[in-house]
Amino acid sequence: MALDQSFVGRSYPPTAPYEVGREKIREFAEAIGDTNPVYVDPEAARALDHPDVIAPPTFVFAITFKAAGEQVIKDPQLGLDFSRVVHGDQKFVYTRPVRAGDRLTVTSTIDSIKSLAGNEVLSVRGEVHDENGEHVVTAHTTLVARATPAQDTPAAAQEAPAAEDAR
Repeated sequence: MALDQSFVGRSYPPTAPYEVGREKIREFAEAIGDTNPVYVDPEAARALDHPDVIAPPTFVFAITFKAAGEQVIKDPQLGLDFSRVVHGDQKFVYTRPVRAGDRLTVTSTIDSIKSLAGNEVLSVRGEVHDENGEHVVTAHTTLVARATPAQDTPAAAQEAPAAEDAR
């Protein structure tokens, strides 16, 4: 079923604040194998004029995708079959790094819905702001809802035995 084009431009309410902690940043940096000291050492971060440790650039995906998941993907009116969804693309546009102590909210907006080769391609923009309302980063997420397999047709059913005989 095609996604409803009227959802393009729809914005969802801001999420509850997510408090970024040093330990979460450290765990994330460790998980991706990034040993940059600004992710774990406050002194190293301060030496580069950051008030505390900063997060790797992809850290914010966990926050923005959760927002998209809870609001956009689970929106029953949109009609997205998440069991058929694969992550197509991701892009981040930063105003400043995410840092320990930030309290971030995400406002998700559906930027586009396209049908390509039977697949539905959904582009979602997540605007991330701190508790003072200042922009931190914009996350652009592309999700692809794969087409459902074609229904068996009489012609396909007739071809199947021939394909098995060829083995």
